[in-house]
Amino acid sequence: MNPAIEVRSLAKHFGHVRAVDDLSFDVAEGRVTGFLGPNGSGKTTTLRMLLGLVAPSSGSATFGGVPYRDLDRPLCHVGAVLEATSFHPTRRAADHLRSVAIAARLPASRVRAVLELVGLSDVARRRVGTFSLGMRQRLELATAVLGDPRVLILDEPANGLDPQGIQWLRTFIRYQASLGRAILVSSHLLSEMEETVDDVVIVSEGRLVLQTTLADLASTAGGAPGMRVRTPELARLSAVLAGYGVAARQVGVDEVVVDGATPEWLGPVLAQAQIVVYELTRQQNRLEEVFLGLTHVPPSVHGATSPSPSPSPSPSPGLTS
Repeated sequence: MNPAIEVRSLAKHFGHVRAVDDLSFDVAEGRVTGFLGPNGSGKTTTLRMLLGLVAPSSGSATFGGVPYRDLDRPLCHVGAVLEATSFHPTRRAADHLRSVAIAARLPASRVRAVLELVGLSDVARRRVGTFSLGMRQRLELATAVLGDPRVLILDEPANGLDPQGIQWLRTFIRYQASLGRAILVSSHLLSEMEETVDDVVIVSEGRLVLQTTLADLASTAGGAPGMRVRTPELARLSAVLAGYGVAARQVGVDEVVVDGATPEWLGPVLAQAQIVVYELTRQQNRLEEVFLGLTHVPPSVHGATSPSPSPSPSPSPGLTS
């Protein structure tokens, strides 16, 4: 089966600056591919070349072998949310979608369907200027899926969202992939994408560093993350875990780390054993460290500034985002 997105030897030079340099990767259907790299690594430029908004200096970016500009009714093939997306503040949400549907020759029924999908049915008649950031993001996603495309391209979609909005976005993305869509989502933080993506394409200074599965990257990093537990009942917790063949590492006076455990597994175990818990948090593994090492970005500045060159089920939306 051909990849849904194919990038081959793609390059973009702005004068003497090589924003993207000989970049090649694939994105498969039914999978979420994280397009990861520090700020300034060429991610947005690459996505804009994919969508025909920037002309490449060389190379190609295609959908099933076809450039975006040559797609018949492109909204039915590719949906996109870029950081620069904006809406007229006085236009109502439903009217915005209707205007896009008319221009793309889409049935009016799609407007109602996508509003329901992103949880905006109750505010369809509100003016977009009154929307919160999270609601605007949902409207952007509704616009992207209006044509029922097989590919979704999302550029830093979690920027500015609160934790509830980020959780909803993760559910939405995974649901879209479950429908067989190919999802390419960019981020400068691997930790932000770790619970969402299947595959990763890591870039730095415009060049491909690594394309692999998240599982293989986790294996390189030394296994899956675990859970950190603070409890006054360390001995009893260890005995309960031993019954499941699981060991806990003591890392503090009242803290242990349960390697490989997930909150979905450990939470019910703790509740059933009636163990008092002061704190239960996800233990960060070395994935982010591996990512930072691959992209040569010191943790103290990652996500804050652009790096200097270095030698080395259906979503259940709420509306409070």
